[in-house]
Amino acid sequence: MPAALSGPLSRRGLLLGGLGLAVTGCATIPPSPLEPRQPLTLVDAFGGRTSGRGVFVSPLTGTERRFTAELDGRLRGDTLTVVEDFVYDDGWEERLTWVFTRAGDGRWTGRRDDTIGEALVEELGDEIRLSYEVDFRSPAGTTRLGFADVIWRRPDGVIINDAIVTRLGIPVGQVRFELRRRG
Repeated sequence: MPAALSGPLSRRGLLLGGLGLAVTGCATIPPSPLEPRQPLTLVDAFGGRTSGRGVFVSPLTGTERRFTAELDGRLRGDTLTVVEDFVYDDGWEERLTWVFTRAGDGRWTGRRDDTIGEALVEELGDEIRLSYEVDFRSPAGTTRLGFADVIWRRPDGVIINDAIVTRLGIPVGQVRFELRRRG
């Protein structure tokens, strides 16, 4: 389990971000980051071995759920397969596998074990947009959630995945997931 998260992953930062979410009219799509960004493709972000830590926060309920993950992405032709091993702070463990297929220049579609339909992916130079629905499993049961992600790379090489989470089209939370290359 990771040490207390600091900086961009702090509870205060996400709660303030959640307040911003409420103030901006319950946005369902995350804004582009204001920080400097580096060029990024889906393969750059998820190809190879990465480790990450993240947090889901729901300002509406005060829920906070932290996690770590080990990712292993392999590109074969026009297919990128990413195996994700999650460990949540409550002890829940889960392995999920994304299979992304190139759908054209800067576009991909994807499926993961828990997705409903296909995920849509668009590479926009210095950020990636990803949208999908899942049946999210937890110790409390299964809940259908929508995710709208913006994925970007900071100048120090860290990949950031910010997401707005919706239920029945209504924003219910945010995720911040930070990924770093492993050896």
